[in-house]
Amino acid sequence: MADFYDDDEDASLNDSYDYSHEHSVCDKEAVRSFGSVFLPIIYALALVVGLAGNALVVVVYTSRLRLRTLTDVCILNLAISDLLLLFTLPFWAADAVHGWKLGSVACKLTSFLYSTNFSCGMLLLACISVDRYRAVAHNPVGRTGTGPRGRIQWILVCGLLWAVAGFLGIPELYFSTVKHSHHRMACTAIYPFSMARPAKAALELLEVTLRFLLPFLVMTVCYCLVGRTLSRAAGVRRDRKWRALRVLLAVVAVFLLTQLPYNVVKLIRAMDIIYIHVTDCEVSKSLDRALQVTESLALVHACINPLLYAFIGLSFRGHVLKAAKHLGQTLGRHPRHVNEEPAVQIALKTRSQAQSQSDSDDQATSTFTI
Repeated sequence: MADFYDDDEDASLNDSYDYSHEHSVCDKEAVRSFGSVFLPIIYALALVVGLAGNALVVVVYTSRLRLRTLTDVCILNLAISDLLLLFTLPFWAADAVHGWKLGSVACKLTSFLYSTNFSCGMLLLACISVDRYRAVAHNPVGRTGTGPRGRIQWILVCGLLWAVAGFLGIPELYFSTVKHSHHRMACTAIYPFSMARPAKAALELLEVTLRFLLPFLVMTVCYCLVGRTLSRAAGVRRDRKWRALRVLLAVVAVFLLTQLPYNVVKLIRAMDIIYIHVTDCEVSKSLDRALQVTESLALVHACINPLLYAFIGLSFRGHVLKAAKHLGQTLGRHPRHVNEEPAVQIALKTRSQAQSQSDSDDQATSTFTI
């Protein structure tokens, strides 16, 4: 979790700012007051909405849907990661209002869970885009490894992503501790004096690179290639092509809108740690408020993920509706037969395949599910 109230820390252990005016410590009581009101409200909304959507994804995928592709496995892991991230928000909301009351061990574990699951969510989004591209461009049957070997590959891929995310969370686990600041206890990362500035700057830049730049570049390239394939697909109605393309555009746009502001602020903080550009207290407080607001916006992505990656799929939505019908019929004690709604897919054929379709009734095509 980002440290918003680093006035004492800046003047002593971490030495991030070097104020040249009379008082070397910048009083950030206004930042703390803003956070004590703004953060609990945003965290409460994110918790309620995110828990409902992601919990439904987990329940449906584990009880009613078979994991047929790597994308399905990634969506399930994404929902679990988002849930673990959201579970840390009540602790940060209480910290913003009353300070940290749970001790150093809880501080380390909560910081580690927050950082790990934030990173894992971003990496899983990149993995989903790669798998969708492979399904369209390189897999003629539209599915990736449905046999035992394929399932082992899925486990290895997701395990690797969780391991990388856990690695990114190790600094939070090691350096996070509880310190006394302005008549309250705070859970924050404290670095040794000799490595404070380089360590903070390096971690900020690493997080921006692996949590934002790399996933964004992977998503952009993969979805551009998928979009080009969809636009050139023969034998597919224009409205279906446009609908699939809108889904891809929405995925990239939402990622960019929610993550770009936060990472821009983090990049500014990293540059300030290295070059000490911010020497005015008011500018420093404005930067802290900006980090509070943009990080809260970035957390909203955990609430939007179910809408983008699960509910938009007709197969998933059909299973949710079927489960709701079954529940209503059970409560009403009027059981009725409910027909399964098959997944709706776009069959992708190249122009050469479309021209030779009459020569073979078993022509293999790629599929893109929407």
